Amino acid sequence: MIYLDNAATSYPKPKTVLVALQDYIENVGASPGRSGHQLATSAGRILYQARKALTRLFQLSDPGRIIFTENATAALNLALFGLMRPGDRVLTSTLEHNAVMRPLRRLEKLRNITVDILPGTATSHYDLNLLEQWCDQKKYRLAVINHGSNIIGSLAPLQAMLPILKEHNIISVIDGAQSAGAHPINLSTLDPDIFCFTGHKSLYGPPGTGGLYIKEGIEPEPLIYGGTGSRSETEYQPEFMPDKYESGTPNTLGLAGLKAGLEFIEGTGIRNIIEHEKGLADKLRRNLKNIPGITLYEPRPDDERLPVISFTIAGLSPSEIGYRLDREFAIMTRIGLHCAPRAHQSIDTFPQGTVRLAPGYFNNAEEIERTIKAISIIAGGHHG
Repeated sequence: MIYLDNAATSYPKPKTVLVALQDYIENVGASPGRSGHQLATSAGRILYQARKALTRLFQLSDPGRIIFTENATAALNLALFGLMRPGDRVLTSTLEHNAVMRPLRRLEKLRNITVDILPGTATSHYDLNLLEQWCDQKKYRLAVINHGSNIIGSLAPLQAMLPILKEHNIISVIDGAQSAGAHPINLSTLDPDIFCFTGHKSLYGPPGTGGLYIKEGIEPEPLIYGGTGSRSETEYQPEFMPDKYESGTPNTLGLAGLKAGLEFIEGTGIRNIIEHEKGLADKLRRNLKNIPGITLYEPRPDDERLPVISFTIAGLSPSEIGYRLDREFAIMTRIGLHCAPRAHQSIDTFPQGTVRLAPGYFNNAEEIERTIKAISIIAGGHHG
């Protein structure tokens, strides 16, 4: 089997992640912050160490600014519902995932907000001149930006975009679901107001893990209220971080796995991981371009990009291509609209979508060669 669906969920996980999950079940198992006994203390230590690992990865200083949620979607919902007020105006782009667009569409009805969508295409993630023009002309409360496209792999130029938003006092919310762990990220330098991430993609954690960084001075309203294990004498939600946003018993099992995934990244070296994945993705792109009938959807040649490749084959639907890759060649891909229909409209692949290949650290060159050969056979009309 060749697994090339790492943009959805990374697989396999490092063996240390499996060990961490088993160790928690067998030797910890308690709720963090809910008692003073040694197992509860061990559980609390896991959460703190996971926060510390994230602050190192994102080059931050305060672990308390990291809030855990079950995924990036929950983190984005916390940010958007927690910050948008009735009548506000928000800026976003055509390349957003439904984890952004569906909350915004709900807020249109619920709070009468206005959503402005900055155009983006396969060859240009964002138009910086248009961004500045709109920020000059319109009064935005917030901008939500897709850092890495889950379809074409393009990376938003945050170094250029965030100062424009800051100059206009616009709160910046970054969707880092695809980029966290797959691209070096220095949040101290970039200085966004909120950065959302998921654990199950390039951070090598299990599903059900993720979170967000919230800059000091930014205070969204919590989505969930309840027990935090702290200030139990009051019926009112704590106002301090991270407890303000972490009600209920956390997914300590999953976060033990996430901690191990983050430690794997540190031990391996994020740049080593990125270079390996980039080499595999570049090999795919170079060879796919030479196969007759294939259309590749990608950023401009000099743009930074993630190891995410989308393509179509003339005369074949993405579902047929994906089915044959799976059943005839045991190659796992992602087909369709990838939960981002407007992004597919921008590259003229709506409503059929594309076939997406997303190599990961545990893939190798031989698997890429076999994938290229399989796609060539399918494109040539042969049977595997």
